Order: sequence, then C-alpha cells, then structure tokens
Amino acid sequence: MRSPVTGAPVERREGREKVTGTARYAAEFPFPGRLFARPVPAEVARGRVTGVDVSGALGLPGVVSVLTHENAPRLAEPDDATLALLQNARVPHRGWFVALVVADGPEAARAGAAAVHVDCSAEPFDVTLSVTHPDARVPQEANGGYPAVRERGDPQQAFASAPVRVDVGYRVPPLHNHPMEPHASTARWDGEHLTVHTSSQGTTAVRDVLAKLFGLAEERITVVAEHVGGGFGSKGTPRPDVVLAVMAALRHTGRPVTVVLPRRFLPSVVGHRAPTLHRLRLGADADGRLTSLEHEVTTHTSRVKEFVEQAAVPARVMYAAPHSRTAHRVVPLDVPSPSWMRAPGEAPGMYALESAMDELAVELGMDPVELRVRNEPETEPDSGRPFSSRHLVECLREGARRFGWERRDPRPRSRPQGPLLTGTGVAAATYPVMMLPSAAAARALPDGSFLVEVNATDIGTGARTVLAQIAADALDVPLESLRVRLGSSDLPSAPVAGGSSGTASWGRSVHEACVRLAERLAGFPGPVPEHGLVEHADTAGTADADSRYSRHAFGAHFAEVAVDPVTGEVRVRRLLGVYAAGRILNARTARSQFVGGMTMGLGMALTEGSTLDAAFGDFAESDLASYHVPAHADVPDVEAHWIEEEDPHLNPMGSKGIGEIGIVGTAAAVGNAVHHATGVRLRELPLTPDRVLTALLESGH
Repeated sequence: MRSPVTGAPVERREGREKVTGTARYAAEFPFPGRLFARPVPAEVARGRVTGVDVSGALGLPGVVSVLTHENAPRLAEPDDATLALLQNARVPHRGWFVALVVADGPEAARAGAAAVHVDCSAEPFDVTLSVTHPDARVPQEANGGYPAVRERGDPQQAFASAPVRVDVGYRVPPLHNHPMEPHASTARWDGEHLTVHTSSQGTTAVRDVLAKLFGLAEERITVVAEHVGGGFGSKGTPRPDVVLAVMAALRHTGRPVTVVLPRRFLPSVVGHRAPTLHRLRLGADADGRLTSLEHEVTTHTSRVKEFVEQAAVPARVMYAAPHSRTAHRVVPLDVPSPSWMRAPGEAPGMYALESAMDELAVELGMDPVELRVRNEPETEPDSGRPFSSRHLVECLREGARRFGWERRDPRPRSRPQGPLLTGTGVAAATYPVMMLPSAAAARALPDGSFLVEVNATDIGTGARTVLAQIAADALDVPLESLRVRLGSSDLPSAPVAGGSSGTASWGRSVHEACVRLAERLAGFPGPVPEHGLVEHADTAGTADADSRYSRHAFGAHFAEVAVDPVTGEVRVRRLLGVYAAGRILNARTARSQFVGGMTMGLGMALTEGSTLDAAFGDFAESDLASYHVPAHADVPDVEAHWIEEEDPHLNPMGSKGIGEIGIVGTAAAVGNAVHHATGVRLRELPLTPDRVLTALLESGH
C-alpha cells in the first residue's frame, strides 16, 4: 500500500495553464464567424416597455440584429423566472434586460446597445427595506428549505426573567459576488447539436434548463465549463448570459455568439446577498449560561421570484439555550432578485449572533472565549440530534493559544499605540455539511494510466487536484498516473460547485468508482484491453440519505485591529482562523480556501456594501470603482490552521466542506475588535471611516 497522497499539499494541476494564459474561459473561444451580443437594461425601476426604436442601432457598422420582446425566440416558462428574458413588455426592476444587440465585434455591440432607444411607462416602485414595512410577512420557508420559524420553550418569559440581558439590532447591507471573470457564455450550433461554453458552477444544471427553455432533447446539448474565474454563488444556476447567447445563436444558426455581461450590469441580474435586519435578544444567568436566545431577521426579496436569506438558521445549532426562537420575515420589493452569495445565511446571521455574544460577554464581565465555551451544547439545540463531530471548543482554545489571547486586557481602549487605538476580537463560525448525489467513471488504460471522469466544476478551488488525490489513494497508484476530466455535461452527471458540497459529493462517487475498478483489476486475468476497463458509480440514495447526525464544520476567528480616532480608518493587523472541518484533503488548496474566505469576510466588515437608491431604484455601487473589495495591502497577516478531526459519519474521505466557513465569523471578529479598541459598538456594516468617526464623536471619545 502506497503512502496516501490525500492530505498532502499537492500543487494545482491547472496552475501552469492559468499563469501562462492558456487556460481558456467561456468568452475565449474564437470560433469562425463568431458574433458578440450585448444586452440593453431598462432604465425605470418598474413599468412596461411601450416602444423600442432599433433603427439607430441597425444603422451602425457591424450591427447584425436587435432582439426585443417582439421578435425574440419564445421560451417555455422557466422554473426560475429571472430567465424569462425578452418574453414580454414587463419591467420588474431597474436593470432588467429589454433588448439584445448582436454584432460582429464587442465594440460594435456596445455601440449598438447605446443606440437602442427604449420607451417605458414608469410605475410607482418601492425598494426600501424596513422592519416596520407593511408588506413584511413570514414566508413558508427560508432558502434551503429551512422552516421560517422555530421556537422552543418560552423565550419571551425566559428573557424577561433573565438577570443579564442583551437586546440589540444589527444591519448588513446588500452585498455583491463580483467574481474576477464576469458572467459569460458562447453558444454554437453544429448541425442539430448545441454546444455552450459558459462560466457556471454546474453545467449539468445549465444543460437541463436550456433543454426545457428551448424545447430541446438533453442529448442535443453539451455545456462546457473547463475553467471558471470564480462564482461565490452567483454562477450556481444559469444566468441571463447563457440564455441570451443561445437565443442569439438560434437567430443566426451557424454563427456562434458570445455574451459577456458588463460588470456594472451584474448586481441587477445575477443575484446579490439581500440586506438583513437583525434583532438579537440574549438572556443569561449570572454565570453566563444562556437561558433565552431569540434571533429575528427581516430581509427583502424581488417580485420576480422569492429568495429568503436564511440568516437566523445558524442560531439553531450554535449554543445551548433551553428557550429559543429563530424567525424570518421577508418583504417583496421592486428590487433585483437576491440569490446565493458565499455562505448564504451563515455569513450575515453569524455576524449578528457573534456580535451579540460579544456584547453579552461585556455585560457579564466575562471573557468572550469562555462565554462561548460555557454555552457549548451536548446535542444540536434545535433538533436534539447528536453531532457527528463538534470541536468548536478545541478551535477556540487552539486559536486563543496561537493568537496570544491570554495577554489581552479586556478593558476597551486599554491598548493605545501612539495615536492609534488597538483591540482584539473573537467570533465562532459554523457551516453545515451538505452532500448531493453524483456519478463518476474510472477507467484503466493499457499504458498503465487511469482516467477519472466526473462533471465537477473547478471554480478556482483546485477540484481537479483533490479528485486526483482521492482517486490515486482509492486505486493505490501514483498520482502522476491519474488524469481527471471534468467540466462538461457529457460526463457523468454531478451537482454544482456550491454549498461547500462539491468535493464531498464528487469525491464520494470518484472514490466508489475507483474502489470498484481496483477490485476488478485485482482479479483481472490478463493485460488491460485496448479499450480499457471502466467502472461507474452513482451515489444517489446514499449521499443524499437522511442522517441521524447533525453534521457541521466549526471554526474560531481572531482579529487584531488598529483604529485611527482622527480619521476613523480601521486597519486589520492580524486575522487568524482555526477550523474543525473533517479530514483536510489537500493542505495547500485548503489553506487557500480558508484564507480566501477570511479575506472576503474582511471586505464584508470594512469595505463592502451596497445601497439601493430609493429615488432611482438601482444599486448605487455597481462596479469595482464604487464597491470596494480588499486588496493585498488590506490583509497583511492572515493565518489559517485546522485541527485533526476524525468523523466517520460523512463520506469515505471523512471530509467536510471548507469553501465558505472562512467568511462566516470574520466580520464579527473584526467588529468585536473595533469595539475593544474604541469602546464604541457599531452595529451596521461595513465599518467605514465615516461611520467609525461619527460613532466616536457621538460617544465623546
């Protein structure tokens, strides 16, 4: 038996392709005769198209045609109403696409789109979320199928009688995914077969949706996504670019069409993290044990389709409290449709919960690490199920040791350094273990090499590399003998790269296929035939089977900040995370994912935020000039560590997802550190200099 390669810091297999520019993305296929298309967004916040004048566009050099709701191909009614593009005159929100200009080059398409004149009748609209909004209601369920409301005991009475109480509100603004590669698709007809190259987190889902929309048999469609430049949830389902590209290709059979959505369009058409308004009420006894926990969330959804950010769900699993209530309310508004963004629910929900826990620690005069340890549950509070594994306390202890937490003076404003105020903060993190059915094939070839095929998607996480490691160990062969094919709907069907479920789902099917192939080879009488030997696996019915365990990853985040009391500027000096996420399958790519999540959490805390303009109905921060993501200079010292965790109740690899937990607790740790530095509690993100300075001035500091 060879030494296992799973867990080793193996370099990314596609790394050289990416750094040399040979990795090809969805818009980079120079097919002969290729056309380019650019959508035209509506400029009213709600209304109807009353007329479209395309003559100016058609008179420009290079413009081939313009699609509108009057001449676009008819689509079957989609399950996702955001894909009902150019089907009628309705404008449900600003930025909704009302035309598509097709031209022989991207510059001509851009000029043509600017020359299209659209008349709309504007209607009254409302884009403003508030807790007291008259249309706020309790939905049937939150995103992910979670019950909208869960209640145990009598939390109101328990809170009223608690000797120590915290009753606070927090606000998280709209946030945007903004992957490096914008949403793009290239559609090409070859006779009766449609091939689409698209920037997507799951090509099987794209193929299925296109087949239904355009009335095509699935076997007539191939969707490819070999390289994807990030997604963070926004590419988890088909978006308008792929539907528009196929529409335009249908109108010009034999000529490929590429659609690249301009970055300024993305906030309106590819989803966003909805704003969330939180109310936390924590009651505790004098020893710091929670007696009551209430987390209520109000968020918005669009009138196109309902999406309810499940931000109160994490509170159902985190801390032992005999009385609790977690509830969601949603307000339908004339806004773009929200959708998934890295750690949906957990990222905003844990920011609020972990900030409130810090406030409770201050009220109690208790160390915030010890407060969390004291409220560690024996079983999942919401369901009573045992945890498959839970090592949050170990993460907190190890993080505190590595961070030097014991040297912390708990008093706010106790660590001035020259003109700056410095402080430290802590927060916990959790993310559920999710696994979906997947199929895979493993083939032994006569030259002694092996080929693994699975329609996984590598969105920058290193999926090719980790799946090769899993396969090499299951087959007991050198890693160099493995090739992995992924990113095509023609391969064995696999779920999307999302919900931190990718490796656990794909890896399980790859492992099973390779184990079967190894067993077959062990009893095979002669050399491998010319066509090879192949074994298949499909984990339907096992990967998605109900478990009697509550399965989650956990982590602890620590932050050190410096605050300039003159300018209000906050600088994070150190971030440290320690995670319990099952068996780590590749130390190099895992650390990259943890650090990436923490960096995104830093952006959530300090720089990222969007505003829905009440007068115009659109996002004021729609590009990277106004929506500020962290740069290298903003993250001088970030450390990610993990503890060795054995969990036999997951999958053959013993792995949990790691792509999202890094963002979950970071914003709260930074916010708690700012309070420790300044003595001022800010309860709305991001902690921009104007907000910090205003809070300092109002507090008299």
